[in-house]
Amino acid sequence: MAYKVIIPAAGQGKRMGVGKNKLLLQLCQMPVIIHTLKVFEKDERCSNVILVINPQEKYIFEEMLNKYKIKKVTELVTGGKERQESVYNGLKTMESEEGIVLVHDGARPFIDLEIIDQLLSSTQINGASIVAVRLKDTIKKAQDNTVLETIERSSLWAVQTPQAFRISLLRKAHEKAKEASFVGTDDASLVEQIGHKVAIVEGNYDNIKLTTQEDLFFAEAIIRKRQRRLTNDVSYRSRF
Repeated sequence: MAYKVIIPAAGQGKRMGVGKNKLLLQLCQMPVIIHTLKVFEKDERCSNVILVINPQEKYIFEEMLNKYKIKKVTELVTGGKERQESVYNGLKTMESEEGIVLVHDGARPFIDLEIIDQLLSSTQINGASIVAVRLKDTIKKAQDNTVLETIERSSLWAVQTPQAFRISLLRKAHEKAKEASFVGTDDASLVEQIGHKVAIVEGNYDNIKLTTQEDLFFAEAIIRKRQRRLTNDVSYRSRF
């Protein structure tokens, strides 16, 4: 099942505190955004990637894509003032209303193909699906540093990306949001706003978003864990 991807990559990542686009930071000798793009580059079902960028960084992105042989990025689109506008700019480059589009955070380099597979299957049935994980921690609602109540957490999920939609549905949701001046917290909230149900695919806790400098240490640990697992798998198979 073929799909397209929109990756907003124009943000400055102020919480990272490095004074530049966090997607350009090195993670194990390779830019964060390249780690993310390589996931889709190796997935045969991914037909193309639309990267939404700051036009002042266009040359930097072009050099990176060439250096790391990323072929599936077919569009470098100018981003908007907000993420929602950036995604809409990416959507407007799509000529066809048919098919499925994934919207993914460039700062989530650890999504895996198995989760994408489940997401595509769910979206083919439901029209809209998100990746999320169950909350582990107890959640308190508070005001003025005083607990008001403890929230029952069995129905609470922490939402990740990719989020997947029929292209026609997501375009409609963005156009309606623009007409109503509605700003959502994610693309799924725009789809919810027009009354369409959104299905959940359970993800995994490795799929972190790199937001602060501390997250880079966690990311390196995830990479080392995956490398050990791969080495162990190869060693095991070589015995037979």
